[in-house]
Amino acid sequence: MPTQLEKIVETAATYRSPGPEVLAGFLERIGDLIMAAGEKLISTCAEETALSVDRLVGERARTVNQLKMFADQVREGSWVDARIDTPLPDRKPIPKPDLRRMLMPLGPVAVFGASNFPLAFSVAGGDTASALAAGCAVIVKPHPGHPGTSALAASAISNAAQDCRMPEGVFALIEETSVEIGLELVRHPLMRAVGFTGSTRAGRALFDAANSRPEPIPVFAEMGSLNPLFVLPGALKKRRDPIAAGLTGSVSLGTGQFCTKPGLVIAQQSAVLGQFASRLGEELSRVPEGRMLNDTISKRFEQSLSKAKDYIQSEGGAYLLVTDGKKFAEERFLHEEIFGPATLLVQCENTDEMLELARKLDGQLTATIHAEPEDEVLSERLLSVLQEKVGRIVWNGYPTGVEVSPSMHHGGPYPATTDSRFTSVGTAAIQRFARPVCYQGLPQGLLPTELQNINIRKIWRMINGALTKNDVET
Repeated sequence: MPTQLEKIVETAATYRSPGPEVLAGFLERIGDLIMAAGEKLISTCAEETALSVDRLVGERARTVNQLKMFADQVREGSWVDARIDTPLPDRKPIPKPDLRRMLMPLGPVAVFGASNFPLAFSVAGGDTASALAAGCAVIVKPHPGHPGTSALAASAISNAAQDCRMPEGVFALIEETSVEIGLELVRHPLMRAVGFTGSTRAGRALFDAANSRPEPIPVFAEMGSLNPLFVLPGALKKRRDPIAAGLTGSVSLGTGQFCTKPGLVIAQQSAVLGQFASRLGEELSRVPEGRMLNDTISKRFEQSLSKAKDYIQSEGGAYLLVTDGKKFAEERFLHEEIFGPATLLVQCENTDEMLELARKLDGQLTATIHAEPEDEVLSERLLSVLQEKVGRIVWNGYPTGVEVSPSMHHGGPYPATTDSRFTSVGTAAIQRFARPVCYQGLPQGLLPTELQNINIRKIWRMINGALTKNDVET
């Protein structure tokens, strides 16, 4: 007899996406029902995660807005990247065939809910929204840290599917949260992709399981990141105190439990660096002590601090650790993410050591540069290194704000993610869950609507190398 999980996956594999208007309406309806869950959703989430009501109200708005963003993308339709090359039957020495290519849904997607964003990166979060928008069925394994919140979000999706008369299998929530059920889901031969946000250890386990299958599937895992912040000499001299204050806010935001928290600060030794370190330590020590998402995360934070206890310079609601460039290069554990309100300041002897440190960093989600005009030469050298190491470079700002927009890239080289070509935030996230199909010589009636001569949907298409909304000339 098939298990419950097998039945869920088999049903998901039969799902075929409806037309764009129905699919877009479904995404919008999910957002409407999440809002309709009202105070119950917010209070349940606050109780389970210790996150503030204000923070959760903002996160709910982000969740709903990204659902509507993908609905708009589905309606507009150009994301399918339709490409048409018309035939040249008289071409010598051989005729040119009629070729038409577009992106198609990948198939059932397994989504793993994150601990630190119980709404925006969970059951109805960005991975689910982008996979549904791509035309895929979604099966979610919720995070055990917020079961009630997950159930309410899942109910909103299921009710929206009924309201919009979506085909069977479009969405399912697995109530069991064990590690084994997650691996079983990834290994099921009918699954086609995985979306994950969490620890490097868990993400790598899913990646390995997916790649050990007889038919490997892609895992789009967002894992750990130090998000280094470089303070160049001119900026340190002119903006020492404002940078310390801004950095404190960024490190302590969400009790340091954002994946884009700047956990590493790099600066060159100078007369003002000691003053900057003292001010930063004072600012961090005055941060009110916050409650972490759950006991497991709290214990891991304590273990990380214990491991690095010799480097702690100040403590309070947030911690400052300090070392030099040589020690940072020697001690590999200093390169490990401390998930919580703490950051490590590395004092480099000179710019050469700073650049060498940047070259030896692992892949990161973000890197930040604070610089002044007099830092231009060093900035250019540093940028040439960092663009090979990170997915997003921030200038004179802080990385803990991830704008949900078409231009955002939230990803980076391993171990920040398992595939740096893709983002988990913004409209480009849809591309993770689609694959290209090329049709050669097919009659018009058998082609997808988006590839037929008449551009019924009025989408942008590449026709014989030119981007246009025109019909194909016959």
